[in-house]
Amino acid sequence: SYSVVVYCFLLLLLLENVHRTFYEETNFLFTNFLPDTSDFLLEGDIVLPKTRNALKCLNRKFSCLWPKRNGRVEVPYTLDDKYGKCIYPSMKGFEWKTCIRFIPRSRQTGYLSIVPRFGCSSLVGYLGDKQMVSLQKFGCITQGIIQHELLHALGFYHEHTRSDRDYYVTINWQNVQKNFEFNFQKQDTNNQDAPYDYSSVMHYGRTAFGARGAETITPYPDSSVSIGQRECLSDIDIYKINRLYNC
Repeated sequence: SYSVVVYCFLLLLLLENVHRTFYEETNFLFTNFLPDTSDFLLEGDIVLPKTRNALKCLNRKFSCLWPKRNGRVEVPYTLDDKYGKCIYPSMKGFEWKTCIRFIPRSRQTGYLSIVPRFGCSSLVGYLGDKQMVSLQKFGCITQGIIQHELLHALGFYHEHTRSDRDYYVTINWQNVQKNFEFNFQKQDTNNQDAPYDYSSVMHYGRTAFGARGAETITPYPDSSVSIGQRECLSDIDIYKINRLYNC
């Protein structure tokens, strides 16, 4: 029947978008809102709740850094242990080379609630309350993606949106999917005196949010440079963590 055909067509569109989401961090269902929440996405996987407290992360007057004690930055978290077995190794990647320590939550007010919800997403920085990091079991449980979302939680934006990006990449606006242009807007970032990092785990790939797979980000001046890796933290990612938190 006609209704069945329409349903199958919409299902195929959804499945295509889901696949693209996990690989290039697009958000689901062609909307900036997360299902069953009042949250919306500032960029493709950056969650910003509609609360005054969350908005402070966009205001220089407030700090979004996690508290530091005795030379260590302790980031409390909650997650199911079976689910956590896939996530703990990615956390260790921070601990080996930085002063970041992910610790199980006891009574801390501010903590990460790591859950297998809808897609891969996180808030930016420390909010002082429960804050969700969504790592869906299908597609998000790889080291690079986990570390990408945890970097958001530590206060980092996407590399291609940093304030000086126009010296290093060209955004091909004509190739960006309609209504997804916000994913490429520059942010007023603190770049930690670090060089632009094409190899950052926070950098989008060439065809992220591209209409029909078109190239949206072209490295400059060398267009052959590889971008968009999701294997692990780069050396400059680690450097910036240590600079930001004075490790």
